[in-house]
Amino acid sequence: MAGQRLSKRLTARTVETLATPGRHADGDGLYLAVRPGGSKQWIFLYRSGGRLREMGLRSPASGVTLAKARQLAADARGQMNNGRDPLQARQQAEQQAAQIPKFGDYALSLVDRIEAGFSNAKHRQQWRNTLTTYCRPIWALAIDQVDTKGVLDCLTPIWTSKPETASRVRGRIERVLNAAKAERLRAGENPAAWRGHLDATLPRPNGLLRGHHAALPYLELPAFMDELRKRAGTAARGLEFVILTATRTSEALNATWDEFDLEAEVWTIPAARMKARVEHRVPLSRRCVEILRDLERDRESSDDYVFVGQREGTPLSNMALLMMLRRMKRDDITAHGFRSSFSDWASEVSSFSGELRETALAHTIQNKAERAYRRGDALEKRREMMEAWAIYCA
Repeated sequence: MAGQRLSKRLTARTVETLATPGRHADGDGLYLAVRPGGSKQWIFLYRSGGRLREMGLRSPASGVTLAKARQLAADARGQMNNGRDPLQARQQAEQQAAQIPKFGDYALSLVDRIEAGFSNAKHRQQWRNTLTTYCRPIWALAIDQVDTKGVLDCLTPIWTSKPETASRVRGRIERVLNAAKAERLRAGENPAAWRGHLDATLPRPNGLLRGHHAALPYLELPAFMDELRKRAGTAARGLEFVILTATRTSEALNATWDEFDLEAEVWTIPAARMKARVEHRVPLSRRCVEILRDLERDRESSDDYVFVGQREGTPLSNMALLMMLRRMKRDDITAHGFRSSFSDWASEVSSFSGELRETALAHTIQNKAERAYRRGDALEKRREMMEAWAIYCA
């Protein structure tokens, strides 16, 4: 027992072979308890307040070796030397640990709290998707236990193969940990910080520009579209529609049937779904109308979304377009990048003005005077441009 300095009696071999039921002393209060059924348990016996107390130290079967058990017993004796009861100290530590959330739980709860400030549903879903997909190494860790190694375990597999995604994941982990520190759930420096920390161990993400998306050169687009149109399924038609309308993927994938006037061949995206929070009208090319008519014929009465996802009542996800590109062996480009393809075509090949191009892309006019002067949206002129774009894509 504690306070007695006995020579160590057990060896690794005896721990493995002992079968006699009872307590087998190692010394200094450490015992190996062998139960009648053959199971074994490390225990530490000590006196506190005049009472003999027994503290379990787990079992050899759980990976606690003789050396580890001796260290745990030594730690308990150290607590006693400092006037603390080892069992009470353990209970307090367990209570404190129970109050510290796991990284995954805290990250998702944080997204729930801050998502009102995100510009669109796609952004909200991207936060959840990237965290749940790439943060598995730290997902079940208490948030105060996330360290640099854990962050690197998340980032290293994708740092060079998916640099843009990796950069976003790093930034999102950093924000989650900053929030946890603000709520006094962790202390110290942020292990996901780039400057002065991860920049010393990871290669600089050259070419990563915020807002830049890998795009297909417009000269390659007709061949790409030819292959895309040979593919069946909602994801293929959704990607084709995104390309032909030059809209953002979230604007297209979250489109509902009540936004379309197929007789007038116009799609009106409400301000609430636009990045600039301004209603945007999209003239539909003949091919776009054809896609919509085909989808309308297959529409279930309960479908509100045009591009229906796998789960009832949900739209097609951005991941579905990404997987379509992967199946076409074009994971070097993004769905959003086709807006750049359209922009390059409009400025380098077509005869349409830059003003029409920017209006089609729903870009905000930075000059306030020009923005006030330009009242209309040149719908019919843009209709000519979008039909020309569709013909070029074909």
